[in-house]
Amino acid sequence: MGMGLELNTMIVTKGKEVRKEENLFQLQKDGYRLYPMHIPIDVRKTKHSEPSGFGKIEKMEWKDGKTTIFYRLISLNSTN
Repeated sequence: MGMGLELNTMIVTKGKEVRKEENLFQLQKDGYRLYPMHIPIDVRKTKHSEPSGFGKIEKMEWKDGKTTIFYRLISLNSTN
């Protein structure tokens, strides 16, 4: 029984992102997911919320049924 691969076109944080540097974040998701690397994609709290900004994924790691991404927030939308 294999585990599927999910293709994601946005970063959905659900508030689980961990700040590593000023604008670099780590996010771990269940399952194996494929993300576009090194191009700006939407960062959202939930799939249906407004984008909070754009991020570029710099590193992606698959291990033990989880995907870990490291992304740099390159622009932030104002929250007003």
